[in-house]
Amino acid sequence: MQFRTQIPVHQSNFPIDYDARIVSLGSCFAENIGAKFDYFKFRNQTNPFGIIFNPVSLERLLRRCVQLDWYTEKDIFFHNERWNCYEVHSELSKTDKNEFQKQLNQKVKETHQQLKEASHCVITLGTAWVYRNIEAGEIVANCHKVPQKHFDKELLSVTVIQNNLNGIITQLRAFNPLLQFIFTVSPVRHIKDGFVENQQSKAHLITALHEVLQTGTHRQTAHYFPSYEIMMDELRDYRFYAEDMLHPNAVAIDYIWERFCEAMLAESTYVVMDAIDAVQKGLQHRSFNPDSEQHAKFTANLNRKIAALQEKYPHMTF
Repeated sequence: MQFRTQIPVHQSNFPIDYDARIVSLGSCFAENIGAKFDYFKFRNQTNPFGIIFNPVSLERLLRRCVQLDWYTEKDIFFHNERWNCYEVHSELSKTDKNEFQKQLNQKVKETHQQLKEASHCVITLGTAWVYRNIEAGEIVANCHKVPQKHFDKELLSVTVIQNNLNGIITQLRAFNPLLQFIFTVSPVRHIKDGFVENQQSKAHLITALHEVLQTGTHRQTAHYFPSYEIMMDELRDYRFYAEDMLHPNAVAIDYIWERFCEAMLAESTYVVMDAIDAVQKGLQHRSFNPDSEQHAKFTANLNRKIAALQEKYPHMTF
């Protein structure tokens, strides 16, 4: 008997293997998937500018990186004893102005090169709710705890989101013609916006994404992975949520990752991933007696496994 429905996932015609170079961008769920790529030693870069929740800010950042549009003094501001930028996450903020500006432009330079070399770009959309800075008239990626009175809150329309997504795909494909896209909608619930408002936001994102992905010019290069649908349907139980009842817990993330592997990874990666998993668990092992002969043999065997992987995949570091 089947006690739950399973969301069908469509296999990619351009699966990720260990020759792939991946750039993962978007919401905090992008960090979860990026962490899996890192654990299994894929060549992956996750959110160089920190977590970015909305498609307007993502498109602006990517355009800046593609065009090498450097940050200047007008792009940064001082608040709460730190220099900040409305285009990036507050984790990048610094107390030194020159150091902050230099860091931002170094990120632009590095991301420009990573996007040029990338085979796959994984984009996770978080919310259609955005905050517009009243003085500048610009939608921000992060408010940096600037008082609410300086912003207007608004819901992006499906049309606006479509335009952003088309802009992302078009400009990155012009920059890197071989780039493949994987889009997904974050299963994290943004309850601060309201329960009904969260569902409305996800609906706008999903509708816009499917409109874009059904476009003839994008159909062969952009793929949809149903993270949100898997969480809402297959894992429709609070035992799959973290303590805040908003974020997927480790079990849910592992399950969604397994479904992602089925759809988006080449079968040739599975054996390598098993070998890497064995090494990672070995590295986490803590011996009761580090000076014992048994531990010495264990360490020597582990080093042989690492050497064998690195001989075949020199980019791997443990």
